[in-house]
Amino acid sequence: MGGESTTRTAPRSGGTGTAASGGRLGQRLSGVAVALGLVLFLGGFGWAALSYRPYTVPTSSMTPTIDAGNRVLAQRVDGGEVRRGDVVVFRDNSWVTGSDVVKRVVAVGGDTVSCCTDGKLTVNGKQIEEPYLPKGTLAENQNFATVTVPKGRLFLLGDERQGSLDSTAHLTDAAKGTVARTAVIARVDAVVFPWKGGLKRPTGFEALGALSQPGPLATIELLIVVGAVLVLGGGAYGPIAKRAGRSRARAARAEAAGVR
Repeated sequence: MGGESTTRTAPRSGGTGTAASGGRLGQRLSGVAVALGLVLFLGGFGWAALSYRPYTVPTSSMTPTIDAGNRVLAQRVDGGEVRRGDVVVFRDNSWVTGSDVVKRVVAVGGDTVSCCTDGKLTVNGKQIEEPYLPKGTLAENQNFATVTVPKGRLFLLGDERQGSLDSTAHLTDAAKGTVARTAVIARVDAVVFPWKGGLKRPTGFEALGALSQPGPLATIELLIVVGAVLVLGGGAYGPIAKRAGRSRARAARAEAAGVR
């Protein structure tokens, strides 16, 4: 009987050694997951800080795309990167002194822009579909003569055309309501509070040329989410492994008591 008891208890000792080895491997993998997660998480926030600027839009001139009081993220861009349909942040003291302005670019240097043809904005003779305008509203609250945008400048309108102080309010200025590309400091990528997500692509301008590509915000969000999951998952491994180990130990003791 003594020999039989020794034979049965020997494998249990070997199993315990295997579990300990597996636990050490799990701890190493847990540490790697936490370290990688921190790199992704902090790297995502660092990338966002370098690429984007937050703004609170104070007026309703961009409704319904951006309502008054909405918080947006705008990608830092050079004015030379701006294309038709972009919603941009710019500073022009002839419009507003010492304050940033948010409007939509509808024409760039060399374009001719006018309104309205069959109720639609016309750029280079093409009628532009503007689904971002409030439903049932006109492309402009009054007709304006054709404007040829000088090289290196932009013609901008608010999405709420009825109450927006945009290029049409500055047509009598020397620059005919246009703004220099160099005045642009950022391009709005998303409305983040309250959350509306990324701006819809202004496909109505595609017939006139390539549109701007979305910024890296989606990739940054993915990095932050994956990093957070790795940190939380790796950090949770230790307590979970200890609890599982205690459960296995209790089961082993109960089994050993049964054998005896």
